[in-house]
Amino acid sequence: MADDVIKVAILALVEGVTEFLPISSTGHLIVGKALLGLNGMGAIFEIFIQVGAVLAVVIYYRKTLYGQSTRLADSPDARRFWSLVALGCAPAAAVGFLAGERIGQLLFSPQVVALSLIAGGVVFLLVERLPTFQPRQGDPGSITDITLRQALAVGLVQILALIPGASRSGSSIIGGILSGLDRRLATEFSFYLAIPLLGGATLYRLATVIHTLGVGELFLLLLGAALSAVFATMSIEWLLKYVSSNSLVAFGYYRIVAGLLILAAISSGLIA
Repeated sequence: MADDVIKVAILALVEGVTEFLPISSTGHLIVGKALLGLNGMGAIFEIFIQVGAVLAVVIYYRKTLYGQSTRLADSPDARRFWSLVALGCAPAAAVGFLAGERIGQLLFSPQVVALSLIAGGVVFLLVERLPTFQPRQGDPGSITDITLRQALAVGLVQILALIPGASRSGSSIIGGILSGLDRRLATEFSFYLAIPLLGGATLYRLATVIHTLGVGELFLLLLGAALSAVFATMSIEWLLKYVSSNSLVAFGYYRIVAGLLILAAISSGLIA
């Protein structure tokens, strides 16, 4: 039991830290489970720790979410806020609904993760070398300053996140930057998109499997969700501060190095 708790804590840490950093939580979980010999834990554990990550965003932005929800009937800004979130979620949600199961069957492997990490890292480095996308000075604005075109652009790029290793947050942040958003605003928008997009998919998957759980399993799963929420909250706080004054270059190099290490581990037989 103690050994299981340690492994759950490790994977919860991986999920919590990587879910909102642009380095792919799904990719890290696939590799982490392979290294720890936990492939048999399956999708149920991933569902629970993703619930924890979504709760972290809801808690972190609880005041904004509550305020926008209560003013929805009489505030154009509130209606615009939720319209932008819906538009940003729609493309990936539609493709995921239609092809998510097939994508999971074909692409969920360490090899795909490694290649996606490397490709995404190269994209990060290329985008950051373009002078148009250098960090701006002053107030980045608010979510309601985002245009419908920018929200749709983010949503379309976010479709790439269905590929393990591509990163949902990384895709949406890059999509935001390429559409003209400040890095911090693009990052915040990515967090808001995670609530309906990741939350909806997670709750749907949870409803289909929760009846199969025993008491012992439920304890480990709830522990994983709680730890994931704690780690994810710290990750959100840190990333917002980081992108306010730094580029994504460090994440680009990290992705490339991580991808190469995974390929090396696969070729050596360390990861099957």
